[in-house]
Amino acid sequence: MFHRFSGSADAPPVLLLHGGGVAGWMWDPVRDRLERNHLVLIPDLPGHDRSAEMPYVSHADTVAQLAQLLEATVPGRTATVIGFSLGAQLAILLAAHHPDLVSRAVVVSAQVEPLPFTPLTLAALRLSAPLARRRWFARAQARQLRIPSHLMADYLRTSAALTAPSLVAAVGENLRFRLPAAWSSFPGRALVMVGAREPRVMLASAASIHDALPGSHRDIVEGCGHGIPLERPEWFADHVTEWLGRSRRGRSAPR
Repeated sequence: MFHRFSGSADAPPVLLLHGGGVAGWMWDPVRDRLERNHLVLIPDLPGHDRSAEMPYVSHADTVAQLAQLLEATVPGRTATVIGFSLGAQLAILLAAHHPDLVSRAVVVSAQVEPLPFTPLTLAALRLSAPLARRRWFARAQARQLRIPSHLMADYLRTSAALTAPSLVAAVGENLRFRLPAAWSSFPGRALVMVGAREPRVMLASAASIHDALPGSHRDIVEGCGHGIPLERPEWFADHVTEWLGRSRRGRSAPR
């Protein structure tokens, strides 16, 4: 799995997990702030951009690879994992099943509530997947995802490289995702974030994630839809940094 580091090797490690259809580049504005005080690790998930030759098989397979990545790159240390959308689901699984590797989790816009018609949605996706290679279609998708103009070239490259099998596998895992029972016993601290303008299912999902883990904190971000790190990267990085500082001192915000 392609990955890159930035920041001081001795600083607390942070693993940033991107959403489906984008890649590690989505974190560039956030990384610029986090790397001042953290060792920032950013992979391209299987099937995406510089890891496009690795097919996306399943969430379980990807989490196993992420666990190996942490063990190899920051051995003997625990990391904060920050995930967005599909990456937020992976962050939940990584924290739940590998608490020896994860000390804190920031879960941004993760869907855990069921949606109807998943088989029909995936069937339609299989038919429309080739459109992702068309620039006009990719640009329309980028507008919906709120991709900023300076990251448009990265998005178009990533979209063109994402194969139909990887796209269908990743979206299928995303739509079928449910909270693992082990999430309720994650011993670290967790911050759950959702945009106030996101669909109702996302707001309900944030509530479920928060309610399932005693001591977690939930933030509903006013003025944002499904794209908080892309819409407000500087605010997001400062907010997360401030929360990490509080949680290290053992003073998480009240529920």
